[in-house]
Formats: sequence, C-alpha cells, structure tokens
Amino acid sequence: MSETVVKFGILGCAEIARKVGRAITLAPNATIVAVGSRSAEKAVRFAADNGFPPGTRAYGSYDAVLDDPEVDAVYMPLPTSLHAKWAVLAARKKKHLLLEKPVAVNAAEFDGIVEACVANGVQFMDGTMWMHHPRTAKMKEFVSDEKAFGKLRAMHTCFTFAADPDFLENDIRVKPDLDALGALGDAGWYCIRSILLANNYELPKTVTALRGPVFNKAGVILSCGASLYWEDGKVATFHCSFLSHLTMDITAVGTKGTLHVHDFIIPFQESEASYSVALESWFNELVTGWVAKPAEHVVSTSLPQEALMVKEFSSLVGAIKAGGSPPEMKWPIISRKTQLVIDAVKLSIERGFEPVEVVG
Repeated sequence: MSETVVKFGILGCAEIARKVGRAITLAPNATIVAVGSRSAEKAVRFAADNGFPPGTRAYGSYDAVLDDPEVDAVYMPLPTSLHAKWAVLAARKKKHLLLEKPVAVNAAEFDGIVEACVANGVQFMDGTMWMHHPRTAKMKEFVSDEKAFGKLRAMHTCFTFAADPDFLENDIRVKPDLDALGALGDAGWYCIRSILLANNYELPKTVTALRGPVFNKAGVILSCGASLYWEDGKVATFHCSFLSHLTMDITAVGTKGTLHVHDFIIPFQESEASYSVALESWFNELVTGWVAKPAEHVVSTSLPQEALMVKEFSSLVGAIKAGGSPPEMKWPIISRKTQLVIDAVKLSIERGFEPVEVVG
C-alpha cells in the first residue's frame, strides 16, 4: 500500500517558506494545496513565483487556510509573537503543525501550543532542519559511543552571521513586537539544540549568560552567549550573533575522542555533509605533530535536510490519519527543553548574568 500523501497549507509568505515550500514538493509523501497571506494578491504571486503545484489555492487570510477541509497540516513561518494565537487555532482546527523556531516567546506560550496539539490529537514538530540530516544521526552515534568517544566533558557551539544594515534595521528578527528573542531565539536555538543532542537531551542544572551581550536600540538581542553546567561536571558554551562572520561550528570533547563540525545547520553542500572525529590522539615523539590525525566522515543524502524533515513529519501525520498511531511526543519534548534553556539564558541576562536553575 502506498504511503499517505499529506496535504499542506502554508501560513505566510516569509522568505523561509520558499525553502520549506520546495521541501514539501520534494518530499515523496507531501504536497502543497494552499497558501495564505494577509493579501490574496501576495499569496497568488508567492505560489506562482515558487512553482507550487497547479491548483494550489491562494487565500487572503490565514483563517481561510485553516478552514480549508483538504488541508491536513500547516507549515507556519509566522513571527514568533504570532505563534501562540495561530498555532493554537491550527491545532483546534485539527491541522497538524510544522512550526518554525523559536516555537514561542517563552515556555508558558510553548506549553499552550503543545497542550492544544495534544488535546486535538495533532502532530507537532518544530522547523529545526539539521536534526533530520543523516549526518546528525551519525554524530549522535559517535558521541554516544563510550568505547570510541568516552564520556562527554565539554562542548562549544557557535552560530553567527554578519547581517547587512537592512536586516539589522528591518528584519522581523530585530523587532521586539515580532521576534523579541532576536539572535538568541533565531541562532541560539540551533546551538542549544546541538548541546542537548550531545547530552542525550539531559537538561543542564544551571545556565549562566556570558557578559557582553549586544542589543539594538529597541532592546532586542543581536549577540549573546551562555555557559551550561551539569551536576556531573559537564560544561557547554555557545555563542550566537547577527554581527559576526558566518560560522556554524560544533566542538564536542569526550574523554577518548573529539567531534568537530563546521556547517552543522546548513551543510556546505546540499547533497552531502561531513564531520571529523579524533580518537585517542597524541603527539609524536618530538611533539612536532599528531599521531592518529582526525578523520573526516562524509554522509550523502538523496534529499536535502529540509525535505527529510517534511518527509518524517508527513510519515507521522500519515500514521495518525491511518488510525494506527498517536502523535509522536519526542518532538515536542525536545523542543520544550530547547525553549527552557532559551528562557534561562534570557533570565540570566536580565538578572545581571547570575546562574539560573533550569527546571524541567
């Protein structure tokens, strides 16, 4: 029996919706049937410009997409401040929810969204695309291998890009009424997720924001960082910024090995991605070089990571529609932990860089 094809509606014509729209068309178990904007004309133009399937319905409101009986699921790239309203409404309309990150302004809003999804039996997943690349599973396998990697002791992640003046003045990610978390919510979300992944999603005991965050004139974070501490002595740090050169690095250090990744969010190439591992490295006799140099591992994929995300989400939705499965709770649980750390970093900044306990 062929797999169910999940019919998507897209709420909003954000730039990221172009990428995810393409991903929906590439996924073998998904298709686009509707797109909504505050302007019907804009929705029509967006569908045409991005090669959406013939017959895609273009609506002049988000409500119209949610009221379309043919729509099974919605992809929602709206500003974070609008998520609480529209994500809850989508769930109440029995639409499965693929929601852009950050999921919410804070954990309380996050919980309202997920509670609506659970109450209405719909699948929730956030739009953290790199989680679905096959490289990510290989990385996780390595850092979980105590014989090769040992025990994780320290980790550093970094996601920065040098935004242009127009972005810094006009992008929704620098507007307090649209995306008040700024660089912390946009870029820091990825860094925190990678740290949690390596720690098997164990929350840190405390989070301490690093001194020197940069804010714009409206008070939105443009650059910040934090240290995360676990009771067993593990430590992780991250830095995220709209003000520095494009960097997407992970370094995870174990007692026996080290993992390095230099493009963990968006691979250098769509069809393949690499990571390097060092195992029980040491110096040569004269300490002029390394013995057992780091080895690069390349992972190929026939679909880009965003299409793999859509494919996995649609498989879960298809199983629910077939009546055989409840919504998969793995994804909201992981997302909530990411949100909790985001909240703790923000609170630590507000409290003058004091340690904040993370309570799950």
